[in-house]
Amino acid sequence: MIVKKLKEFLDKHGIEYFTISHSKAYSAQKIAAACHIPGKELAKTVMIKIDGEMAMAILPASYRVDFELLRGAIGAGKIKLAKEQEFQDIFPNCEIGAMPPFGNLWNLPVYVAESLTENEEIAFNGGSHTELIRMSLSDYMKLVNPDIVKYSLQ
Repeated sequence: MIVKKLKEFLDKHGIEYFTISHSKAYSAQKIAAACHIPGKELAKTVMIKIDGEMAMAILPASYRVDFELLRGAIGAGKIKLAKEQEFQDIFPNCEIGAMPPFGNLWNLPVYVAESLTENEEIAFNGGSHTELIRMSLSDYMKLVNPDIVKYSLQ
């Protein structure tokens, strides 16, 4: 089920979106394959810590974060992958690893990989490991207003 906070936010802004149910899966690549969505269109949320502060890195499922590229691009001192126990309380109604890429709803900075912006639409976890949301990239960008940074590698 989609996180209530996200559903209300999308509905309040009159955003057209679709939900896609799938069998329980934890890997972004497996979800993309099961839902017949190209890996470059499935946005995965990677929780990171930038100079000790929590943030979201959003990139295509088929890519990985290059921490050095990201660090250099945003002028940070240190960036590392966040541990689940460090962020699980931030998203009380989400399954761990299925957080939607809407950091603005949780007062978190969002860094979208430049490679994700090549799509017209994106799909992403809606808070569970059994449901995706698909919407236009332009609507997502307007709602989240993320920093677009070149930091992902295939």
